Amino acid sequence: MKITDNGPEPNAFDIETATKENDNYRTVAWSGKYLQVTLMSIPVGESIGLEAHPETDQFVRLDAGRGRAKMGPAKDELTFQQDVSDGWSIQVPAGTWHDVENTGDEPLRLYVVYAPVHHAAGQVQMTADEAERDEESGADEPPEWSFEPEGGHPDEHA
Repeated sequence: MKITDNGPEPNAFDIETATKENDNYRTVAWSGKYLQVTLMSIPVGESIGLEAHPETDQFVRLDAGRGRAKMGPAKDELTFQQDVSDGWSIQVPAGTWHDVENTGDEPLRLYVVYAPVHHAAGQVQMTADEAERDEESGADEPPEWSFEPEGGHPDEHA
């Protein structure tokens, strides 16, 4: 299934099929003014990566695979841990350190809703390394039409 981020225009697509067919680490599926939808595929034994978004809430839903969600107030204090699988959702409050690890034997397929928008519109990153390079180089910035909090604070990574 081909997904095209058409920016803040009306859009509809079969998110479950698109999520299950997505082989990229991250594919930005739709970018609005106040929220964004991304599709992710996490390889066996890997994770999203421990991080915190100071001004971004996240909703994560798994459509295939098994994993473990970890969250907490500090990168060395992940007091919340929950095994998750197909059909589970994870809610990550802004500023919370979090990670989702693939503990299964197949790619972990999930989608993420960010509020506010967090990534460049239409961005496709095949691997976590590519996503990290894009973030460090500034190539993964939210589009100008999106709302961003005043004086935004940068993400934190472990």
